[in-house]
Amino acid sequence: MHSIDKLINNEDSAWPDIQKWISEATNKVEILPTDVQKAEEALYQTQVTTRSPMGAIIYMTGGILIDNGWIRILGSGNEKLKRTLPNWNLNKTFKDFGEQPSFLLIADDAIGGFFALNGGKLGNDLGKVYYFAPDTLEFEPLDVTYTDFLLFCFNNDLEKFYEGYKWKNWKQDVSKLNGDQVFNFIPFLWSEEGEDIEKASRKEISIEEQYNLNLEFRKELGLE
Repeated sequence: MHSIDKLINNEDSAWPDIQKWISEATNKVEILPTDVQKAEEALYQTQVTTRSPMGAIIYMTGGILIDNGWIRILGSGNEKLKRTLPNWNLNKTFKDFGEQPSFLLIADDAIGGFFALNGGKLGNDLGKVYYFAPDTLEFEPLDVTYTDFLLFCFNNDLEKFYEGYKWKNWKQDVSKLNGDQVFNFIPFLWSEEGEDIEKASRKEISIEEQYNLNLEFRKELGLE
């Protein structure tokens, strides 16, 4: 594994570009602060350089909240979003730090959807982002890179992307969540009965529980 000194590049960091994108963003963006020790540990565990947008976000932020916390982009952890990108992926997409993951979980949303960077398992489009959709339990290709995904979060029409999945008082409800929780819906969003989210009951559960539930449902439905 590369040392932390080789991963931090202050002369050619991607962070100034990210700051510029955020300053021009049309969606609400909240940068979560981090501390140096946690940032260095997370960067070392991920083994990416700060020359890359992912490395810069891990090193410079505890994570980034989009659209009042509806989307959470993983960084190096914060009280509002305790998960770090490497720790969240450990034993999910790789077994040991430094190992090449088959895919990498990079962000998620308040309804139990997960954004993943393809490391080879999800398709032939290496380095492209997929959405593990809670209404289909499928990894759906978005045909965007990690950088494109950031710009999508900052500027895209999220109301259109999530059409039918934002209920009347979603902003008020999502504001009560921390970044390690999601809403679990009954009936399930992937069921016929769950198509009308306004009629579904919802409760807050840990994102770990929801992720495991999604995987179990995939197996039960024969999607694996």
